Amino acid sequence: MRGTTVVTGAAQGVGLVTARVLAQLGWRVVLTDLQPLAAALESLRERGVEAIGIQGDVASEEFAGSLAERLERDYGGAEVLVNNAGISMICPAEDTTAAQWRRVMDINLLGPFLLSRHLGRGMLARRRGSIVNVASIAGLAGVSHRSAYNASKHGLVGLTRTLAAEWGARGVRVNAVCPGWIKTEMDVADQGSGAYSDQDIIDRVPMARFARPEDVAEAIAWLADRDKSAFVNGACLPVDGGWTADASWDSLRVRTRT
Repeated sequence: MRGTTVVTGAAQGVGLVTARVLAQLGWRVVLTDLQPLAAALESLRERGVEAIGIQGDVASEEFAGSLAERLERDYGGAEVLVNNAGISMICPAEDTTAAQWRRVMDINLLGPFLLSRHLGRGMLARRRGSIVNVASIAGLAGVSHRSAYNASKHGLVGLTRTLAAEWGARGVRVNAVCPGWIKTEMDVADQGSGAYSDQDIIDRVPMARFARPEDVAEAIAWLADRDKSAFVNGACLPVDGGWTADASWDSLRVRTRT
């Protein structure tokens, strides 16, 4: 057993796939989510993977503190934290309410800070650990009708770089992945609002497809690994098929694919 890793937002999507990938690499995996985790745990067991589920709200300081205490007591603390929990919101800025803004910020930005602070204390005491934040290309550029989401992910990129600067010399690396559009339950919900189609995304991505959860999970696993990415700290790695690299217009991009 390589040690203990915590994956938030692990009931489905990228979080669940990341938990599976890390477990298959030899980590003890602790799944957390506000949603029930029974189905996620069963899906892992069917693949021969053992994992622990702890239900709770990442935006609650009480939950973050109790989780850190439990991990220290039962497993000697966590060596890896994957801050994956997040929510989306598509809404014009002028129609976004203060309550909606706060909810997005609480889950997408406050939650990663609280868990990093509480679990990071143990990592700092042991002078070893890796935190991987799941940001977004919306943390690197603006995306229309997503003011709260964009601000939260820009904040998460800033938190990543700040903690990397503070904690790197104390043995704790902090990095982020910045995925593009991924085929997950969140994407299904967003598309259900009529905001965009599959083709809108495919035409925009130089690799002409959505990301798979596995694409993101493998990048997270690499950043988490103290041997494979030992000197990578403060990186915000796009996992976007080239989205943020390509300033072409859509008709040119699509026309030159054949």
